[in-house]
Amino acid sequence: MNLRGKNVLLVGLAKTGVSTIKCLDKLGASITVNDIKEESKLKEILDELKSINNVKYILGSHPESIDDIELVVVSPGVPLDLPFIHKLKDSKIEIIGEVELAFRISKNPTFVGITGTNGKTTTTSLVGEIFKMDNKDTYVVGNIGNPVIDAVQMADEKSVLVTELSSFQLESIDTFRPKVSAILNITEDHLNRHHTMENYIQAKSRIFKNQQEEDFCILNYDDEIVRDLDKSCNANVVYFSITEKLEKGIYLDEDDNIVIDIDEKIVFINKDELSLPGNHNLENCMAAIGISYVSNVSLDSIKKVVTTFNAVEHRQEFVRELNSVMYVNDSKGTNPDSTIKAVQSYKRPIILIAGGMDKGSNFDELLEIAKQNNVKSLVLLGETAPKIQECAKNKGFKEIYMVNNMKEAVETSSKIAKCNDIVLLSPACASWDMYKSFEERGKDFKDNVNNLK
Repeated sequence: MNLRGKNVLLVGLAKTGVSTIKCLDKLGASITVNDIKEESKLKEILDELKSINNVKYILGSHPESIDDIELVVVSPGVPLDLPFIHKLKDSKIEIIGEVELAFRISKNPTFVGITGTNGKTTTTSLVGEIFKMDNKDTYVVGNIGNPVIDAVQMADEKSVLVTELSSFQLESIDTFRPKVSAILNITEDHLNRHHTMENYIQAKSRIFKNQQEEDFCILNYDDEIVRDLDKSCNANVVYFSITEKLEKGIYLDEDDNIVIDIDEKIVFINKDELSLPGNHNLENCMAAIGISYVSNVSLDSIKKVVTTFNAVEHRQEFVRELNSVMYVNDSKGTNPDSTIKAVQSYKRPIILIAGGMDKGSNFDELLEIAKQNNVKSLVLLGETAPKIQECAKNKGFKEIYMVNNMKEAVETSSKIAKCNDIVLLSPACASWDMYKSFEERGKDFKDNVNNLK
């Protein structure tokens, strides 16, 4: 892809935006950067870009003129239904995202694409570790926090890019084609962005839109929405299931052994040998096994990783045990279904810290299941706290504590916790009402837990 001298507009400054600007500069593009935030709110990012001179900034509003723009690259956080984006589309200017740009300029590495509402980061990390264990030149990139655009400048045809993909990133692909794709699950999320479940499902299914018969797509048979996507997939579909014995795919036998039955039937390992707890992690491991197996990774490498892998930071991460109370950081639990899976992983009584930015989610199912799964107290904070409180009262919760910040949440939880309880931060909401990211929220939780006397 030759961008030398071309006028490229980048819409949205963020971590991927910084990496994209640096890459476009190396490619010789003439760059215009647009963000609706004022310059004063972008100081840290702009300081990082001081050394790049070939950039024009339009901050605080959108450009008035788009006549000379030849290509637009949008950051994942920019909704594609903005009036300004529609204006660009109406002018027949091509609009792509960072992932698509990275794919076009790459030196033909193997792409593995992983999406789903929940479990993306754990599965992506698992697959990355498995490929590394098998001595493959592996880059773990995408929504996990490492821009794809950085990796493709180092990767070549012998490399593998294990890529976590959000619905936001998938909206702006065009030719992106992974050799192996996977959809782990689809439940209600990001409806403030996608507006309907149909739009959200369509965004997720774009991961396999360019795949062909020689490619592979790993799908969750137990998720009805995901299972039905095979009708529109051209790739070789491989299912995984923890409830059904499949004619072809990855499943549990009557002794709870994980069976790989694709080219031949292989009784792999017993599910109790996996290092990660909970049925949701069993699904993540099955998906990772499927992705790795069809990628011709050795069974020995797969087995070593799935039996020793530790939890990803901010994903049911053990923080500390104090006075026989366990503290767990699940800040990555940014939607109700993710929090349901976390709650269901424990047998001990739970004090649940929840709340954050409202993404239009419904909390009825979460609170019904929380009531059935030993959640004895709710500690609520953030924008959605009143909404969750009202729903919790309707479900019969008596112990509900409203707090103003994470310090209060941790201190309140510590005071009401009894021997053998679990204090679980699993917000079921985004973090952006109070924090820059779920990582910052999780760190705040851990800092406050570690400061407890």
